[in-house]
Amino acid sequence: MAGDCLELNESKLIEGELTLRKMRLTKEVLETKRSALRWLALSLGIINPGESRLSAVAVLDAMLNFQFNRKEDPKVPDLMDYISGKWEPMNEKTLRYHLLRMKKMGLVDNSDGRFYFRRGAQRPGMVHEPWDFNIFESYYKDVFINIKEVLREISGKN
Repeated sequence: MAGDCLELNESKLIEGELTLRKMRLTKEVLETKRSALRWLALSLGIINPGESRLSAVAVLDAMLNFQFNRKEDPKVPDLMDYISGKWEPMNEKTLRYHLLRMKKMGLVDNSDGRFYFRRGAQRPGMVHEPWDFNIFESYYKDVFINIKEVLREISGKN
């Protein structure tokens, strides 16, 4: 019944929006690092299908390099140097735009001018944990935990 539904201000409940694409992982995807990075960026919703600009992919590559290979939280100049060497020079405004987009997604955070991948269930002021392969799983797991809780509640109500 319509009268049974509580009026909710949905916009106040939204903490962020996630895009997660289920994509086939073919051997062609893994042939080059750039194709694998593009596949990952598409899967995580960092870029959209058909998007030809590679600047967001370059930023993802730089973040992965610093967080996984170097185990460091990079500053903007660090990211710019890496991207200039591996991709093509990127101006600071473009880099900051992509970092801000990833931050709004909840994927990246920063502290003291350093950027890092955000872990799931992180609270303000919490020091981030070292980066590992489970970073993305923990990031998306929070959403599914809440979905399961709602499904349990719904199944128990008539």
